Amino acid sequence: MACAYVVMIYVEKDKKTVTFDTLSGDLTVSKQADILEMNFPAYDIKKVEVTKEMADAIGAMPKEAYMGRDLLCVFDDENTVRNTRPDLEKVKKLDGLLLHLTAQSQDTDCISRSFAPKLSVPEDPVCGSGHCHIIPYWADKLKKNDIVAYQASKRGGTLYCRMDKDRVVLGGMAAIFSIADICI
Repeated sequence: MACAYVVMIYVEKDKKTVTFDTLSGDLTVSKQADILEMNFPAYDIKKVEVTKEMADAIGAMPKEAYMGRDLLCVFDDENTVRNTRPDLEKVKKLDGLLLHLTAQSQDTDCISRSFAPKLSVPEDPVCGSGHCHIIPYWADKLKKNDIVAYQASKRGGTLYCRMDKDRVVLGGMAAIFSIADICI
């Protein structure tokens, strides 16, 4: 999303859509007013048993757990999601590639955090693939397709999401952090 923002602001200012050729295929980013949107396949998640190992790794007992590519653990209280400090060595032993924690939120539809120690990423600041697990869960639970999500990492970020059949449209804003000249 950030690369598309730079292209649309500095390189091809009239572009409303940018497509990147990636190892996973084409990744298209489109601009809708101030929101940049990307369209991804939703993960099919299946309910799994909540285990003691999950609670020990997370430091809190989930009320529900689901497995797609990643493990999604659902909590009753958003403060649990905000304040938990998972044991990343124990998280590495859980099923799934990443671990996502989520709860309903007072300020947005849902709140989440994503951990990827198996990929040497302690906590993903704003995880796109994680929301391809999280948004299908909340769209079903809340019986609506448009979901505003907040990822409560240290950096944090708001995502404007939409279920579109078996796809998840993830939208967000980007900003320039710094500009520099490269001298060779």
